[in-house]
Amino acid sequence: MAISKSAEYYRNNKEARDKKKKYDAELNSSDKQTKKRVEANRARRKAKANGTNVEGKDASHTKNGMVFKKTSVNRGSKSDSQGDRNARGKKKK
Repeated sequence: MAISKSAEYYRNNKEARDKKKKYDAELNSSDKQTKKRVEANRARRKAKANGTNVEGKDASHTKNGMVFKKTSVNRGSKSDSQGDRNARGKKKK
C-alpha cells in the first residue's frame, strides 16, 4: 500500500516533522481539544452500553450533535464542524 504525499513529506523532512509534532502536542493538550475528546469518548461509551455497534466508527461532532460515522468518512469530512471549514480557508472568488 502506498503512503500519502504528506506522510512521505514528513518522513523525508525531519525539521517539518518535528515542527508538526510540537504543534500537534500543543493542540491536543489544549482545554478545548481535551473537552472535545472527552465528549467523544463519553458518547462512545454510552453508545456501547446501549448496545450500539460502534466498531470502525468515530464519534463525529456535527451541527446536529454527536453522530457516529465510519472513520474514513469522518476524517475526510468537509462541512460538519467550524474547524473543518476554517482549515480550508476562504473561498476564492
